[in-house]
Amino acid sequence: MMDNIYMDLNFNILKHNVTGKSSKIVVLTDPNTTKYCLPVLKKYLKNVDFLHLEIPVDESTKNIKTIVYIWKLLLENHIDRHGLVINLGGGVLSDTGGFAASTYKRGISYINIPTTLLAMVDASIGGKTGINFLGIKNQIGSIQQPEGIYINPLFLNTLPEEEIKSGRAEMFKHGLIASYDHFQKLLNTSPIPEDGLIIESAQIKNEIIQKDPEENGLRRILNFGHTFGHAIESFLREMGNPVTHGHAVAIGILLESYLSTLYAGLSVKEFEKIQDFILQNYEIPEFDSDNLDNSLIHLMHHDKKNKSGEIRFVLLNKIGSAAYDYVIDKKDIKRVINTFLV
Repeated sequence: MMDNIYMDLNFNILKHNVTGKSSKIVVLTDPNTTKYCLPVLKKYLKNVDFLHLEIPVDESTKNIKTIVYIWKLLLENHIDRHGLVINLGGGVLSDTGGFAASTYKRGISYINIPTTLLAMVDASIGGKTGINFLGIKNQIGSIQQPEGIYINPLFLNTLPEEEIKSGRAEMFKHGLIASYDHFQKLLNTSPIPEDGLIIESAQIKNEIIQKDPEENGLRRILNFGHTFGHAIESFLREMGNPVTHGHAVAIGILLESYLSTLYAGLSVKEFEKIQDFILQNYEIPEFDSDNLDNSLIHLMHHDKKNKSGEIRFVLLNKIGSAAYDYVIDKKDIKRVINTFLV
């Protein structure tokens, strides 16, 4: 156990922690988790009374309309301020369900049960919730910590390979920014990481968050790979060629690692280790654009780390150590885009 994060193989801890604690429990699912994950939860929560609500949420519907729909369902089902929302799903569901809970009646409690590797090691942890706005990822949101995060690797058996790879990208990031040992383990692990490695990755993120819960400084290093990654993800979605969040972040890690050799002291030898892992596990997407560099820079200007119109990056000093607030010259941003993506 790590504070409110639990490896809960039979949901015994969850059952103990929610029984008799709330006026009404609502379990939110998406169509996939209704089919594959809800039956597992019901099996272990036989004597726990809860209301199940399915919401049609994915990256394309992660918007204010979906939040209004959730608020309406909660209100129609008479959920009061002592209610509890359980988000049973991946990162999109925990972002959306968490934001709806954090704003409904000025905030009710919620729990995350992550069902994807990405959510287990990253998206469900830290209290960041939010939705996309005007085509820009996670522009509207809140920070409210979940009451608990209950990890059960059994759900990983239901995932396609691309979703496992998406989560591994975030685990890889955790090693790069904070633990050389974790990085090395990931180079040699099986496609579905062992339970201990999943918890270790979650621990890395959780420890960083505990030191800076409001993202005033250190927590920003968790955005490594995401300045390029979010822009790439938004661009490809708009072009009708979407990739998973982790795939976009993996490409962002490659580009920002290269910038790290120019600005932050990352050695070429360590960059090549990172590059080899990324190119062996993730394809460079096809970008159908004559002005890709300008398009991505435009999207990067919406990044939440920016200040005074400057695009700011998290970069690596070495594998296992990162620093934030690097201001990069646009000619170098264009240089790295045209080197690796065009």
